[in-house]
Amino acid sequence: MTTTPTHLTLTIENKDGTAVVLCQGKLIAGAGDLLYLPVLALMPDHKHIILDLAGLTQMDSMGIGALVHVYVSAKSRGCKLELRNLGKKVRELLIVTNLLPVFSVVGEHRMWM
Repeated sequence: MTTTPTHLTLTIENKDGTAVVLCQGKLIAGAGDLLYLPVLALMPDHKHIILDLAGLTQMDSMGIGALVHVYVSAKSRGCKLELRNLGKKVRELLIVTNLLPVFSVVGEHRMWM
């Protein structure tokens, strides 16, 4: 039996100069810096970053804010940011907030919640 992380954890993989950030757990209020600070630290050495959201079990408006914060920082530093494996709820949140067209989305769409 596997347990679902109750907090946000990141696993960072480097593939051919691209950083792939695997997100696990909850991207909710209080967890924004757990995403933002490690991704910001990748930007000087990586011009392409992929956030793989397949492992997210929950995201709220503060999580959306964290994604926007990462996006703005990446754009201002000339870094390409992509989202991969959006779950149904994440996609719905991005649609409701009119942010889906802002992000470059690649990969499969997995379901959660």
